[in-house]
Amino acid sequence: MNNISNILQKEKLEKTDIITLLNLDKEQAKILFEKSSEIKQNNVGNKVYYRGLIELSNICKKDCFYCGIRKSNKNVSRYELTDKDVLDAAKYSYDNKFGSIVLQGGERTDKKFTDRITYLLEEIKKLSNGKLGVTLSLGEQTDQIYKQWKEAGAHRYLLRIEESNKDLYKKLHPNNNLHSFETRINVLKSIQNAGYQTGTGVMIGLPFQTVENLADDLLFFLNFNIDMVGMGPYIEHEDTPLYKYKNELWHLNDRFFMSLKMVAILRIIMPKINIAATTAMQSIDPIGREKAIKIGANVLMPNVTPGIVRKNYLLYENKPCIDENADDCLDCLKTRLKLVNAEFAENEWGDSKHFFIRTNKK
Repeated sequence: MNNISNILQKEKLEKTDIITLLNLDKEQAKILFEKSSEIKQNNVGNKVYYRGLIELSNICKKDCFYCGIRKSNKNVSRYELTDKDVLDAAKYSYDNKFGSIVLQGGERTDKKFTDRITYLLEEIKKLSNGKLGVTLSLGEQTDQIYKQWKEAGAHRYLLRIEESNKDLYKKLHPNNNLHSFETRINVLKSIQNAGYQTGTGVMIGLPFQTVENLADDLLFFLNFNIDMVGMGPYIEHEDTPLYKYKNELWHLNDRFFMSLKMVAILRIIMPKINIAATTAMQSIDPIGREKAIKIGANVLMPNVTPGIVRKNYLLYENKPCIDENADDCLDCLKTRLKLVNAEFAENEWGDSKHFFIRTNKK
């Protein structure tokens, strides 16, 4: 225990320190979680920022081996929300004081799609009098498109790396130009250069992944100077190539516990970033997101996608809340936040404090 305390008192954690913390058992991890909770309180407080999640479409040109909506999965009913569906969901978020929304969907780069996103951004700004913050999570685009979308009203962008180790990344994706590790890195840099608050993230407990890989993922966030992170346990999907490794994976509970430690360590090494409590954590533990909030996370993404299509946006199995509507999720979250003495930040964008430090902006 003394060794753990000594590590947590360091001004800067080395990779060996992070590996030690990731290997803590549940009793030992209590010290880690106490420290990360303290750092969270001192740097971002107990407010939780809502991002109304709008799952725009499950049409995707990518074929990632872990993803349930990959292009080659013929068992998915493809859908695309209408403009009215999207704007109604945005209005719901605005009326319920969320402060921000996330437009998320499968990766597409055709002009019809990119122009439509521009239109939707402009309409969302109109319906909220410019008060609704917008995060985009729509994959790899050109510099021009990122500029176009930012001018239309988006100010945060999430592009998950999923795994920062190049060799492991290649095992998770087809070997073609659409799935290049180098491109992913360069696009993340482009997003930063375009002036977005830049987010990324990884899956925890992947096939072939080691604790050392996870330590490197955390250092990747730090060295990339990232502003916000969404990460959670890898959960297999039977209609994906990686499903054949299901018997070689860590137990779901171990993946969840490792995810908590990842959140806690990240809060310690990057105290002012935004960290999301991801839905994948709730799929393993009914109060998984709340546990993540207690020890470091400060962002929640309530699903405001129309309930009728939620079952078709299954990136992984056992995704929670697919049979609920937005009101069900909202009522549930308000009750759950009280369990961890967290406060819903009404009508606040909840921008990353780290972003303003990184860019020297007020």
